Amino acid sequence: MKPDFFRSCARALAVSAFIFTPQAFAEPKHGIAMYGEPALPPDFVSLPYANPNAPTGGRLVAGEVGSFDSLNPHIQKGRVPWQLRFLAYESLMGRSYDEPFTLYGLIAESIEVDEAGKWVEFTLNPAARFSDGTPITSEDVVWTYETLGTKGHGRYRGSWAKIESAEIPEPGKVRFTFKEEDRELALIMGLRPILKKAQWEGKDFEESGLTEIPISSAPYVIDDFEAGRFVSLKRNPDYWGQDIPFRRGTNVIDEIRMEFFGDATAMFEAFKAGELNTLRETNAQKWETQYDFPRMRSGDVVKSLIPHERPSGIEGFVMNTRNPFFSDWRVREAMIQAFNFEFINENLNGSRLPRITSYFSNSKLGMQPGPVTGRVAEFLEPFKDDLVPGVMEGYALPVSDGSERNRAGIRAAIELLEEAGWAIKDGVLTNDAGQPFVFEILLKQGSAEHQAMINIYQKALERLGIFPSVTTVDSAQYRERTDTYDFGMAHYRRGLSLSPGNEQFAYWGSDGVTTPGSRNWMGMESPPAEAMIRRMLTSESQDDYVAAVRALDRILTAGRYVIPIWYSDTSFLAHDKRLRYSKNLPVYGDWIGFQPEVWWWEE
Repeated sequence: MKPDFFRSCARALAVSAFIFTPQAFAEPKHGIAMYGEPALPPDFVSLPYANPNAPTGGRLVAGEVGSFDSLNPHIQKGRVPWQLRFLAYESLMGRSYDEPFTLYGLIAESIEVDEAGKWVEFTLNPAARFSDGTPITSEDVVWTYETLGTKGHGRYRGSWAKIESAEIPEPGKVRFTFKEEDRELALIMGLRPILKKAQWEGKDFEESGLTEIPISSAPYVIDDFEAGRFVSLKRNPDYWGQDIPFRRGTNVIDEIRMEFFGDATAMFEAFKAGELNTLRETNAQKWETQYDFPRMRSGDVVKSLIPHERPSGIEGFVMNTRNPFFSDWRVREAMIQAFNFEFINENLNGSRLPRITSYFSNSKLGMQPGPVTGRVAEFLEPFKDDLVPGVMEGYALPVSDGSERNRAGIRAAIELLEEAGWAIKDGVLTNDAGQPFVFEILLKQGSAEHQAMINIYQKALERLGIFPSVTTVDSAQYRERTDTYDFGMAHYRRGLSLSPGNEQFAYWGSDGVTTPGSRNWMGMESPPAEAMIRRMLTSESQDDYVAAVRALDRILTAGRYVIPIWYSDTSFLAHDKRLRYSKNLPVYGDWIGFQPEVWWWEE
């Protein structure tokens, strides 16, 4: 069933509703929206995509490729099962994935924002408890925010730097005062995981790894684990919030287990054998051709298609502009021209999936084709002399004839490389200084699909006189090398939401050029891009906000930092027939907060 985006969140996306009215938050509210009012009233029964009558019980066993050596998802060090960040920790507010950016009360029963947007105040639900039964206090909240902001993962530090003070005006309340106006910051403050202060007294938070099993603030607690092999979480039958509206009908499965495998092939075989009871498939051709196995034929396993209306995000092969060879946009465009997408897509997907055309494609936030116009043009005009060709004029990815030779693409690549000072000499692409064009492509173990793409791509690059080395490493080495930007080209994936905001600085901001561990793998340093992000955060209307995102999308796409591959507006989930979900799907589809949060087990 395909959700009707404009019907399900009409009030959230209507132009009139996007006019920011800070006076609407001058008193405590049950929820908050980036613009306008939350779609759900104070007395709502449950989230629209949850089943308030879902039974408890059952187990969900999912697989992951890779390993782990830590149970603390909030520090920089170590490899952690990514789901722990969401399953074992609760936040002050909870996000509805049927609205672009709207939060409802969770640990906090209400939120208040002042008219000038200089502070946000949360009132805690007096019933809120940690998994050991102790109350969640204002002291826990303030300690958590300060600890994460100073000792935690880099994802927390940017917003903490914007906080002037964190105070407890009275027991059960927490107030954060901001250094500057930022319309999104009040919402971000509502989404930090809450930890128990007493658990960490006298302990090294940054080195915790596997030494501390977290005391949970969420419906699940870690029950058992074996480093690198599995983690099992059990539903806490005494979880305090099971009847509050935001949680009603969610997190009802008794056990969530994550099994780890060396590669995707081993994981798929485990699913076929019944060791796993749910699996996300990312290859459309495999979905259609390799799911005819006994458990599927017997009906014990079923296939579900989960459509969504969120942006495509970006996935492909990122070029590291810290390498001087890739600092020239003409070289990056040549790399894109040589990548024969149509031929690769046909061979690996049967041409079933469309190409990513921009970072926010598949949404209202995506850049429009052709020359820049309207508010987008106004926002970009002051920076036009600093923008690469294509931002103002319009940029589109090349389309090949689908044949293996891709003559037009190779010819265009050669011309661009010659313009940039490269020429083929004795079969090798060389610059005026006599340096050959040599770089390393870094891949993670376990992805046969990425390797297959690069095998085809290598042959095309050889026709340009380029002979890259390809290195495949395990997940630990991959993270270590990408954290230090030790690669020329690497597989890259960045999901984007319908409400982009402060996280865009972490993705594309100049701080990430030299700071290790950032998400700015391409090393882009773009004052125009950062100006568009700031404009997004201070926009007072839908029109300005959308225009700022579209302007940013143009800068990113025409910057030619990533060779995009494909995306799907539908997720492919195969699962045990007893695992169920509501047919009233959220706008975000299969996203964080979908499986296992709103699934249930039904015999």
